[in-house]
Amino acid sequence: MLKEGDQAPDIHLRTDSGEEFQLADLKGKRLVLYFYPKADTPGCTTEACEFRDGIQGFGKKGAVVVGISPDKPSAQAKFKTKYGLPFALLADEEKAAANAYGVWKEKNMYGKKVMGIERTTFVIGPDGKIEKIYGKVKAKGHAAEVLENL
Repeated sequence: MLKEGDQAPDIHLRTDSGEEFQLADLKGKRLVLYFYPKADTPGCTTEACEFRDGIQGFGKKGAVVVGISPDKPSAQAKFKTKYGLPFALLADEEKAAANAYGVWKEKNMYGKKVMGIERTTFVIGPDGKIEKIYGKVKAKGHAAEVLENL
């Protein structure tokens, strides 16, 4: 299990536009990396739109926002366009990043055990180390909490 102070695992994934994304390319910048279960679902939409609405504040604090879920790049692109999201969405179809970050977990959905993303946000410092972990996130109000703590 990752903890604050650990080196953030590198990520190699496709973005919503099909481009290659590598975490190492953001070295020297602060990154707010938020994992969400599924594009265009109510909680995930709330969370994404709150990050969208606060994007200028994140920029003023020198932070880049990136969302990540197990959706395909095409689903990420549709979600991004539908809600005018001004940040990259990463497609983790193989759940490689979710497993590396320890957020692919057994969940209880309506009394049934299923595997899925536990909504989690990592703040990664310019040195590539994890500065803050927000686990078991409630979507509403989360972006404001992260921004306030930056």
